[in-house]
Amino acid sequence: MGLHLNFEFTAPAETDAHTLEAFLQSVQKEAQRMGFDPSTVLNVPFDTPERRAFASRLGGSLWIEDERLKAGVPREEHATRYDAHTGGCRVVSIRGVVLVVTEKGGAESSFGFMQYPNVVADRAGETLAETALEGRWYFRDFVSTPDPRYRRIVEMFREAGYAREVHDDYAAVA
Repeated sequence: MGLHLNFEFTAPAETDAHTLEAFLQSVQKEAQRMGFDPSTVLNVPFDTPERRAFASRLGGSLWIEDERLKAGVPREEHATRYDAHTGGCRVVSIRGVVLVVTEKGGAESSFGFMQYPNVVADRAGETLAETALEGRWYFRDFVSTPDPRYRRIVEMFREAGYAREVHDDYAAVA
């Protein structure tokens, strides 16, 4: 068992990607001030196999389970890590607005927002599962460090009204 700072961010579907990008640029300035270097803000569609693979490495994943996934295979562009036994899969995001920060040791962490398809379909276009996000931006991830700089970044999301849930195991043992 490890200790984690878990965070879940969300923004309404009607929030423009450029609004989220501007917010993340302000977070980036604070991250740079705190010593994260390099850092970058990305605002990209995940519209090719290479970009979808990149999206899965950024984090912010969405895992869903549905009985219908036990009976059908989802489209490649909709899901990865498909498990027919449990009826679960990791949904592939279609767009991301993400801040990537790097600490001195080279470890990267991502914070931001992803958009996902409303449904996961099979190759014939039949719906196998709904994401229940209804177009909302969503990002869920964690970091495993007591470093207060990460908590400051997450706090900036909370202050802006984007933090849906935050759980800090380190606070419980401090």
